[in-house]
Parts: sequence; C-alpha cells; structure tokens
Amino acid sequence: MAKLYFRYGAMGSSKTANALMVRYNYKEKGQTPVLLKPRTDTRDGERVIRSRIGLEEPCLYVDEFLEAMDKQGSMTYDGIRDKLYAAVIVDEAQFLSASQVDRLSDIVDDFEIPVLCYGLRTDFTSHLFEGSKRLLEIADVIEEVPTVCWCGRRAHYNTRIKDGQVVRTGEQIMLGGNETYVSLCRKHYKEGRIRK
Repeated sequence: MAKLYFRYGAMGSSKTANALMVRYNYKEKGQTPVLLKPRTDTRDGERVIRSRIGLEEPCLYVDEFLEAMDKQGSMTYDGIRDKLYAAVIVDEAQFLSASQVDRLSDIVDDFEIPVLCYGLRTDFTSHLFEGSKRLLEIADVIEEVPTVCWCGRRAHYNTRIKDGQVVRTGEQIMLGGNETYVSLCRKHYKEGRIRK
C-alpha cells in the first residue's frame, strides 16, 4: 500500500542527499521515479536538485508536474504518455502550499504511488512552514532525519545567522546555506550560541 511520507530534519541533516539516494535506488531497480521541487527553491538553479555533498540530479517543478497531471489526466515524463511512476520524490517540501500537499496525497490515494517528501519542519523562528504543517497533519509516515548541534546534542532548530550573530526577525523564506544557517539544539538556539 502506497503512503505519503514526510522526512524532516534541520539544515545539514542530509535530507537532499537522502532524497537523491532514494531516487538512485529506484532507478537501479529499473523503476521510474520522478524528482520534484517547489519553484521557490532557486538556490541551486532551475530544475536541479543538489546536495551539500555534491550529489545532483535534474528535476521538475511541483506545480508543472501537477499541472501536467491535470491536462493529460495521467502522469507523464520525457514524452511517455500514461506512464505511472514507481515513486514521487519531493525535495524542499516545506515550501509547498497546503493545496499542493493535498494534491500529492491524491497521487498516493488515487494511483497507489508512494510520495516521499523531504524538508524542514520549522523556520528560523521555530514556527512551522505551510507545507510542513500540512504534511505533519496528513502524512502516513513522519520520520526525522537527525543531525547534531555543535555541542553534540540533537539539533532541531534552523538558526539564521548574519555576521556571526543569530538573527531573530525577518522574512520566513530566505534561501541560503552554511553561510546563512546553522543547526542548533534547543538550549543553544535559545541562548543564541552558535559555537563554543
């Protein structure tokens, strides 16, 4: 039975690498997965998903994939009409809208295709993103991809930094990597300590 998965973790927990490895596993078994990301995610360029460790694959945007489903009445890719996928893999799922998450759940329910969503649970102020909130509400399987704070405790907080200091205000969405965010445990997030 197909399921909707939400695999979440703080920044630097290898979520994207995990998503790309899952795609590879399907391909290695001769199956066809589709790799998606929200259009909001422009950090690594258009229609590409890249992990911090250098893994990279082309992808489609979630909105264009869902639109193609609507227009053609089936899921297509590379011009192959009526080909059903073995899996739908979504990176940066926190940027999805609630309605996009609901539409992805339709793929699970109507086509019996697993949908695996990877993303952050909360933003830099420790509040849920819209996509993450909806996934936490309706996903069949919710799994944490763990990472650690500089102190060795489990890191849950995506902490925005600027000039070596913790930033507590600003827009919810600001793309960035290690120069903009660090993962901290709750204690050090509250204290604003990004290193010993």
